[in-house]
Amino acid sequence: MTWKETTPPRALNAAERQDVLVTLHAPRFVDQPPHQVYATLLDEGKYLCSARTMYRILEGQGEVRERRDQLERTTPKAWPELLATRPNELWSWDITKLLGPAKWNYFRLYVILDVYSRYTVGWMIAERESAQLAKRLIAETCDKEEIVPGRLTVHAPRLSRGSSMRSKPVAMLLADLGVTKTHSRPHVSNDNPYSESHFKTLKYRPQFPARFGCIQDARAFCANFFDWYNNQHHHSGLGFLTPAVVHHGHAPRVIAARQEVLDIAHRHHPERFVRKAPTAPALPEAVWINPPIPQPRRGVAADKDAPLSKGPSQVLLN
Repeated sequence: MTWKETTPPRALNAAERQDVLVTLHAPRFVDQPPHQVYATLLDEGKYLCSARTMYRILEGQGEVRERRDQLERTTPKAWPELLATRPNELWSWDITKLLGPAKWNYFRLYVILDVYSRYTVGWMIAERESAQLAKRLIAETCDKEEIVPGRLTVHAPRLSRGSSMRSKPVAMLLADLGVTKTHSRPHVSNDNPYSESHFKTLKYRPQFPARFGCIQDARAFCANFFDWYNNQHHHSGLGFLTPAVVHHGHAPRVIAARQEVLDIAHRHHPERFVRKAPTAPALPEAVWINPPIPQPRRGVAADKDAPLSKGPSQVLLN
């Protein structure tokens, strides 16, 4: 008796798989991963298949691969522990360099990011790094977001990119505004993971140039990028919601609308959902920078063969 491979009855047929491929190859989706496509289609009221099925279809075409090696780094034992459970409770800010038109010519990009919603609340491009410019950006952003004294913590690198992070003008401004300030350890990017990840997203965009012709070009590019990031980018750490949706409190409505789309898809093809009915990804309740490591209970011996915890830089609690 010869074994013959059969296609499960719940699987997509050839026409449906081709429709998924055509959608993934469309100009607006060709540079986006399947989870971004999946979330965008849900918001448009359309369901083709799960994001995992999209990955399987792409894998069958040889279009899925690891883009870069991942490097695991150890960190010292002491680190700042910061928690955010709502927007405008914890901000992360940093400065990165953008290559200018000539060698050794750089523009400085200042970015303030809300850690809970990943929303870019403030940004600025200047030709130099300046404590006074940082002070002005922070003051204008706090005023725009209507920050109440005693509510906000602002986290920044300590020494990685100059003195403006720890400057007296910035420190005095934050004190006057009733804002708590914290700093990461020197040369440890894991203590400021959200800003580092944000800059990586910026510089890995397909349109990001090798150099900017002038500061006006850099400002125009960043204006488009931050509009896309805040309003169109479906963030994996936010249940594939956009930062603007989370920051402005629209997440419950959007999640409910997505669930309606998934419920309709389940009613039409229940055989395609083997384990359970599909559910829209939830929004994390809290976001950490360096969560505390759970201590062993008193009287319980630690496993000497267990690996030492390295203190992950972020944890999303459901």
